[in-house]
Amino acid sequence: MQGQRGVVEVLASLRQQLEKRGSKSIRDLGRTFRALDSFDGNRKVDRQEFTVGLRENGVNLSAQEYSILFDYFDKDRDGTVCFDEFLVGIRGKPNARRQAMVDKAFLKFDRDGNGYIDASDLRGVYNCRFHPKVQSGQMTEDQAFAEFLSSFNDRNRDGKIVKDEWDEYYAAVSSSVDNDDHFVQLMKAAWKLD
Repeated sequence: MQGQRGVVEVLASLRQQLEKRGSKSIRDLGRTFRALDSFDGNRKVDRQEFTVGLRENGVNLSAQEYSILFDYFDKDRDGTVCFDEFLVGIRGKPNARRQAMVDKAFLKFDRDGNGYIDASDLRGVYNCRFHPKVQSGQMTEDQAFAEFLSSFNDRNRDGKIVKDEWDEYYAAVSSSVDNDDHFVQLMKAAWKLD
């Protein structure tokens, strides 16, 4: 259809309009997202909250363009957009330097080179013994480990994290860190990387 803008153009327009309003840093984008989530405060926005919230924040798009953006941001297709999905959508994927650290960490865990990280790959590197809930007796080490795995959006709950899931998780982490050097140091410290 001629005249219809695609997601790249609509996303660029959204970024430009948010930047004009001063929404550049993580704090600013968080404030914008909280304003979108003003109806029920559940840290997720549905299609109506998304559209009304952006309009109230001075973003002027067509109904179709709001729909294109909502579908783009709703990565898990649950009918809502959470803050991480919004932040990654606005900030984009990690730059080359950050992605190199994400890749390096994945390769450290994928010891057998099978293209995914499974529980046995992580068990030797991630120690749950010092998890606060294990220390307090609220969780076993196995429960804490399962919680850790679930943070990587192990979609089919098979205990395996494929590269896309790993990258998606770290895109969210990366988008919440403004400074490249800080992100690199965070990765080095967390995963004992050189």
